[in-house]
Amino acid sequence: MRKSFIILIAFWLVSNLMMINSAWADWTYRFVVNEGKTYMVTDQHVQPEQTGSKIGRVTFYSDQEGTYAGNVSNYFPKGTEYFLIKDVDIHKAIAIKASDGSFIQANYKGEYKGKPESWSNILPYIFGGMLLIIVIFIVINKGRSSRS
Repeated sequence: MRKSFIILIAFWLVSNLMMINSAWADWTYRFVVNEGKTYMVTDQHVQPEQTGSKIGRVTFYSDQEGTYAGNVSNYFPKGTEYFLIKDVDIHKAIAIKASDGSFIQANYKGEYKGKPESWSNILPYIFGGMLLIIVIFIVINKGRSSRS
């Protein structure tokens, strides 16, 4: 019984450790991220002659809430291109080339709260896994030594 309790506590600790690093995005709207800036997708079309140079593309699509690295979108598929809109500041709006070739305006919403992948994002999982292995090892060895 005690062994089961210790293992249960270890799993609880590891799961809590992993949840500390969790962050959730506000996906109440369609969006794209370009170079760390979030743009809310509108229904407003942009004429092709109003578009400027290509400034990026979707590198990751997800319809699951969370934070992701790169130019992510919860609406457009990977590879969808972003363009400047002539005479419009990039901190106001950009144009997104839809699959049918039309351009849709996306308005600047603010800095994206996601972070690039780094060791600091993975360390809690590594630490939690090592802690779990150590606790299980100790419990198993205690069980063996008490039987001897």
